[in-house]
This record gives sequence, structure tokens and C-alpha cells, in this order.
Amino acid sequence: MKFTYKTTMISCFVGSMVQAIIVNFVPLLFITFQNTYNIPLGKITALVTINFFMQLMTDMVAVKYADKIGYRASLIIAHTVAAIGLILLTFLPEIIDPFFGIMISVIIYAVGGGLLEVVVSPVVESCPSENKEKAMSLLHSFYCWGHVGVIVLSTVFFRIAGIDNWRILTLLWSVVPIVNNFVLLKTPIAPLVPSGKQGMTAKELFTNKIFLLMLIMMLCSGASEQAVAQWASAFAEKGLGISKTLGDLAGPMMFAMLMGTARAFYGKYGDRINLDRFMIYSALLCIVSYLVISLVPYPMLSLVGCALCGASVGIMWPGTLSKSASILRNGGTAMFALLALAGDVGCSVGPTIVGTVTELAGGNMKVGVFAAIIFPVVLALCLLRKKNRSK
Repeated sequence: MKFTYKTTMISCFVGSMVQAIIVNFVPLLFITFQNTYNIPLGKITALVTINFFMQLMTDMVAVKYADKIGYRASLIIAHTVAAIGLILLTFLPEIIDPFFGIMISVIIYAVGGGLLEVVVSPVVESCPSENKEKAMSLLHSFYCWGHVGVIVLSTVFFRIAGIDNWRILTLLWSVVPIVNNFVLLKTPIAPLVPSGKQGMTAKELFTNKIFLLMLIMMLCSGASEQAVAQWASAFAEKGLGISKTLGDLAGPMMFAMLMGTARAFYGKYGDRINLDRFMIYSALLCIVSYLVISLVPYPMLSLVGCALCGASVGIMWPGTLSKSASILRNGGTAMFALLALAGDVGCSVGPTIVGTVTELAGGNMKVGVFAAIIFPVVLALCLLRKKNRSK
């Protein structure tokens, strides 16, 4: 097999799918964990917080150390610990306290997920290509397809083999990072910053006004995305009165499919589309989707609003990364790590605001979503400000 930069990009696409496995697989087993190990649901759902917290911590550490250990080593470490965490999940809860066994497994594979989030984007950016914005959008579309694949394939497996055989499926998912590692050992990886030049330090980045604007855009991108994605299933269940399984398929999966479609669309036709204009229109569509979700009294239209939101936020994360890389050419790994950190903070803050306001509003989720509209509004204002500064 001949290893080229195309192979490198494909490996990064697979790495993005590994991230999707890490984030979305274990939540499908929450009820199973509750029934099998008699763990309170409150403790089990805390695993989501632990996962994102560890990814945030990894983002912070990667700012300082990812450049020192190198991209290839970082990718291999990330895939290795991701696989180890998934494998430990199959037996660790049986030999120690079940909750701590699951938590240790989550912590380990979350480190892999956080490191992948920091490294795959700069590796794709460093690969020789005619249109880096297209490549970046395509990269992040694979997270969405991985999300859809995890839900569909896991649902099919559980239907055929039974939920009691979840350990077998977990081992099968661990094969993905293991196989990808063998490719990463051989495939070429180019430096992000040209030879003889230094990447910008965190201090230099934080004194750059354009970078601070991009940082706000990343935070709002993550918040705008997850504020709806995390509650889409609940919308489907409460609004349409359908089962949890159908709610997952009608809510989060539809959101992920349209988000992936938007990213794949730009990945194919990006050379014909003005990225700034595409992002501004997407931000405005995102505001419209929030208004539909929160103000339209018809449940089915609220679900359509969730789908529209998925399509509208698709370009935001990869688009912001691409614009940052094109403007701050010596940003280096620190820039990508800090942007990933800001995005992850947004992914935590957005759903938290929706949940908190929903509770204060007596369980009215529409009020919670309306409160989170601040994020796509700020995102649109940042994009308009950037466009004016460019002029």
C-alpha cells in the first residue's frame, strides 16, 4: 500500500469518527448500566460531564505539549488511549466498583477524544491541498457521519444480538482506533508551521484581536450546536409523544445528518462558495431555527426547527478553524488547541443554559431554548464585524 497525504487525510477523517464513538456510544448504554449495576441514573448521567471535562483538560494540556511530542505521536497516543478506554469498559466494572470502573474507562478514552480534537484539524490543515476550507469542512462532516453510524449500527446490533451483548459491540468499536493507528505509523505528516518559523504562543494569541474574535465565534458555535442537539431527543419525546428510541432517531440523528450534509456540501462545492457569506447566512438561519423551536406552537414544526439548526451550524466550527488558519498563518498547534477549548466550553455552556432556564420556567423547554438564542445572535454579530473589518 502506498501512503500519501491523501491517506493522511483519510486517517484524520477516521479519527474524527473515533471522536464520535467516544462521545455518543456510552450514552446509549446508560439505562443498561442502571439496570445491570444498580447505579443511580444521576451518577450515570454525570459521566457526560466527566467526559467533556476531561476533553477540556486535555485541550488545555495540549496547548503546551502537543507541539513538543509531535503530531504523529499525538495521534497515535490519542487512538491508543481511546481504544484502551473502550476495552476497559468491557471488564473493569466487573472487577471493581461498577461506577468507578465505568468512570475510569470514560476518563481514559476522553483523553484520547480531547487530543484528537486538538490534533486532527492542524494535521489536515498542514496537508497539501487546493482548498483547505473544503478539506476542513469534510473532516468535520465525518464526526456527524460517525454520530449517525454509532446510533444506527448500535441500534441494529442491539436489535439482532440483544442489549446484553453490549460488551461485544464495545470491543468492535475499539477496533476502529486500533486499525487506524497502523496507518498513522506510516503515512506522511507535514509540519503546520514552515521550517525555521515558530508557532504563536498562547500569550501572543490572546493579544491578537482577530484571534479573540475567533475565540468568541468558536464558543458560540459550540453553544449554538449543542444547546439544541442535547435537547432534540427530549423535544421529540415530549412534543410528539414517541418512544425514547424513536426520539433519538427523530431528534439527535436528524440533527446530526443535516449538520453532516451541510459540511459535506461545503466540502464538495467550497471552491465555488464564499465562506464568509456562507457562514453569515448560516448564522441567520440558525437564529430563525431557534425562533421556530421556541415560538411556534406546533410540535412537528419545532422538530423541523431542530433539523434546520443542524444544517445551520454545520459550517460554523470548521469554518471558524479555517478562517483562523488562513488569517493567523503561524498560529500553530496552540491556536487550534485554544479554539477547540473554546468550542468545548460552548458545548457545555449551551445545554446548561437551556436546562437551567427550562427548570426555572417550570419545565417549559421552549423558554430554555429561547434563552440560548443569544449564542447564534452573538455569532452573527461577530461574523458581520469580521466582514466589515476585512473590508
